[in-house]
Amino acid sequence: MMKSVTRYFSAIFLFFLANISFSQTQGVAYTAVGKGVATTFVTDYHSLGINSSALGWGTGFEGKKFTLGTTEFSGGISSPSLNKDRLKNVMSSVRSQINKEEGFDFDQQKSAASDYAESGITVNASYNWFGASYQSEKFGGIAISINEEINWFSQLNRQTTDLIFRGKRSDYYDSLVIVYQGDTSTISNSGNISQDSLEAVIRGERNNPLLISQISDGSRIKFSWNRNFNIGYGRKILGDRETFALYAGVVARYIHSIAMFDMESNSNGLSLNSSLTPFFNIQYDNETTTTNSGTFPESVGKGYGLDFSTSVILLDRIKIAAAVNNIGRVTYKSNVYRVNDTLLGSTTMDGIEGAGFEEIMGQISEDGGLFSLENEKEVVVGNAATFRLGGSISFFDNMLDVGVDFVAPFNRDNPGSLQNSVFSIGGDIRPVKWLQLSAGYFGGGVYAHNVPVGINFILGEGRYEFGISSRDALSFFSKDGNSLSTAFGVARFRF
Repeated sequence: MMKSVTRYFSAIFLFFLANISFSQTQGVAYTAVGKGVATTFVTDYHSLGINSSALGWGTGFEGKKFTLGTTEFSGGISSPSLNKDRLKNVMSSVRSQINKEEGFDFDQQKSAASDYAESGITVNASYNWFGASYQSEKFGGIAISINEEINWFSQLNRQTTDLIFRGKRSDYYDSLVIVYQGDTSTISNSGNISQDSLEAVIRGERNNPLLISQISDGSRIKFSWNRNFNIGYGRKILGDRETFALYAGVVARYIHSIAMFDMESNSNGLSLNSSLTPFFNIQYDNETTTTNSGTFPESVGKGYGLDFSTSVILLDRIKIAAAVNNIGRVTYKSNVYRVNDTLLGSTTMDGIEGAGFEEIMGQISEDGGLFSLENEKEVVVGNAATFRLGGSISFFDNMLDVGVDFVAPFNRDNPGSLQNSVFSIGGDIRPVKWLQLSAGYFGGGVYAHNVPVGINFILGEGRYEFGISSRDALSFFSKDGNSLSTAFGVARFRF
C-alpha cells in the first residue's frame, strides 16, 4: 500500500493535470508562470536557478525581510503535433498505469503508436518542498530551497514507436509465430490478422534484420529527475537604484539525481546512457537488477550546479538582468548502462499497456527488450544549463510591470535541457493591493504559440500569498491547443 501511494506521489510531479520545458524557463515560481517571464520578476528564494542577483533587490514589501514557502507546483505536457484531446489520452493512459488499471488493447496500441510517431513530446514538473530567504538593504539577500525537477523530451521515428508500443506484433516483423490449441505455426504479418491470431502470437521475426541504429535513426529520448538542494546569495555591488545600481548573485546546488535516460540515434550512430532508480523496477537481468530498499526512490547519482547572475536597476523602474544557470555535472554510479548496436531479428516482448515514461524506458532497457545494454561502472553527464537575458519596466508606481525574456540551452543534448531557445513577453497588473493579474506570450522551437495567464492573491500587505496559473490559456478554449499545464502555490509567507 505504501509503495503504491509513494509511486503515485512521485509520478504526480511528472503528470499533474497532464512544457513541459515551460517550467524550465520559470522554474517552480508559480507567480512567474502566468506571465511567461521570470528573469526580472522573481525575488526571494524563487530567484534561485533564475536570477540570484535579484536577492539584492529586497522583497518589494516594506518592512518584510523574511520569505518562507512550500507546496508550490508547476507542470504540464506539450507537443506541437498533438492536440489537447490526444494529450489527454496520453495522460489518461499514465493514470491507468499508476493506478494499475487495464492498459491498451491491440487497437489502442496501434493508435498510440500513430500519435507518438514523429511527435516531439515534452513533459516537465517541478515541486518546491521548502524555500526561505532573508533580504535587507545592507546585507543583501540569502536564500535556500529544496525542489524536485522532472524533465522529459521524446521524439521517436515511426518504426521505433511501432516497436515500443506493439512489440512482437509490430509491422517491422514480416512473420509472426503463433501457438493455437497446442499447435505452433508461422504466419505472414499482413494487415488482415484475426483477433484470435494476434492474441496467440508468441514471437515476431524478420528475415532481413536491421541494426538498432538503422531502425531508430532520428529518435531521441532525454529524461532527468533531480532533487536539488540550493543556497544562493545576491547583493548590490555599487550605485543607487534611483539612478543606476549594479547587482550580482551566485548559487551553489547539490544534486541528488533519481534518474537519467539519454538516448539518441542519428547519422553518427546510436548512443544511450542510462541510470534509473530501482524504484522504477526495470528488470535489466538477473545479475545486475537491484531493488529499492526504502519507501522513497533511491538516488543513483550525485553532482553539483552553479549559477552566476548580474543585473542593473535604472531610475528605480527599469530592470535588466543576465544569468548563466546550472553549470556543472552529475556522476552516476548505480544501475549505469550503455547500448550495444545489434541486429534485431526477433522478439518475444509484448507491446506496452500505456504511454507512461516508465513503460517506454522499460520496453527499451529491460532484459530481452528492444536494445541490448551493457553494465558500466559510472558515467558523468553535464547539467541542463541555460543562459537567460531579461528586462522589464514598471509603470504607475509599480501597479503595472511589463517585461521580456530570452532563455537558451547551453547544450540541448544533455538530459533535461531545453530543446530550443524560448522567447517570451508578459507582465502583471495590480488593480488593487491584494490582487495581481498576469498574462503574456511565449513560443519558439518545438513550442507552439502559448498565452499564459495567472491570478495571485497577496493578503496582509504581503504577509500571505497564494495563486494559480496556466502556461497556455488557449488550451481551455480550443480543442487544437498543444499543451496542458498548471502551476500553483498555497503557502507563501513574509514577515
